[in-house]
Amino acid sequence: MIKIVIDKAIPFIEGVFEPFADVRYIRGEEIVHDDIVDADAIVIRTRTKCNKELLDGTAVKLIATATIGMDHIDTEYCRSHGIFLKNASGCNAGGVMNYVFSALYGVAARKAIPLEDCTLGIIGVGNVGGRVEMMGRALGFNILRCDPPRAIAEGPDGFCSLEYLLSCSNVVTLHVPLTENTYHMVGEEFFSMMRPGAFFINTARGEIVDERALKAAVPKLGAVIIDTWEHEPDVDVQLLEMVDIATPHIAGYSYQGKQNGTASAVRSVAHFFDFRPLFEFFPTAPIKELEAIKVDLKGKTQGEIASVLQYNYPIFTDDFMFRLSPGNFEKLREEYSYRREYYIEG
Repeated sequence: MIKIVIDKAIPFIEGVFEPFADVRYIRGEEIVHDDIVDADAIVIRTRTKCNKELLDGTAVKLIATATIGMDHIDTEYCRSHGIFLKNASGCNAGGVMNYVFSALYGVAARKAIPLEDCTLGIIGVGNVGGRVEMMGRALGFNILRCDPPRAIAEGPDGFCSLEYLLSCSNVVTLHVPLTENTYHMVGEEFFSMMRPGAFFINTARGEIVDERALKAAVPKLGAVIIDTWEHEPDVDVQLLEMVDIATPHIAGYSYQGKQNGTASAVRSVAHFFDFRPLFEFFPTAPIKELEAIKVDLKGKTQGEIASVLQYNYPIFTDDFMFRLSPGNFEKLREEYSYRREYYIEG
């Protein structure tokens, strides 16, 4: 029988594979080599570091991660050892978009900063950045986009340089993957090019930002919103106290995002091992109140928009709970009450 090891924190997955496989559930950060030595597949999140130390000499043929990012996986090692990889591309795009705008309008309301005629600079315009762009355009923001790989593939029209984006944007939001090229891409030089009073938002990966440079730049910036941290789960408490919104890497933790991530992982395993009844698996929402909701923002003032967004995602509650116990980073993530997504038409 096929053997599968699963991160026990992945929602909606318990009992799904049991009719087809021998399944074992373990906390993601506790999965070690001996746990998977005879496993055919592992289903994980970012807390399981899939490298040579973990994988060498195991029977693993498939790694399915219920996350967008794959920086926790040594992809070159897996390719050279015939291990198939599958991520949940775009699964949490809606949740992150909700986070960005609830945070942006919430902080702007608290600090009495007008957002009319603002320019929103989006660095990385993939699944998540694309959703942020659509919402930003619908809300009347001027949009600047920096995405060198897309600019090379599609042509330069519609894209700009990083330098131009930083010098012209009132709000800068990061949506790039963590790679050798993006590690610490946000440092002293980056912040020196930003406009005084601009907002800075990071919901991508913590290691993209040099937090020493960020702390030095905070007095120059209008607001700082941080969901991902350079050394998480060990958070720089000094930085936490300096920023306007601090959360424990939960920007994508919407109910729909978790449904999408789990569905992608389950389907990947099902197709790989030919578990046909699971080819179209999707976890249903047992509670109607968790279904995504449409919000009407047309014609509303900035204050009214802020109220609607805070009603649908009261982000300062997440901020407050994190500040109470930053040392419980992982516990706050694992016990997070998934929120429903909101969306607008058009």
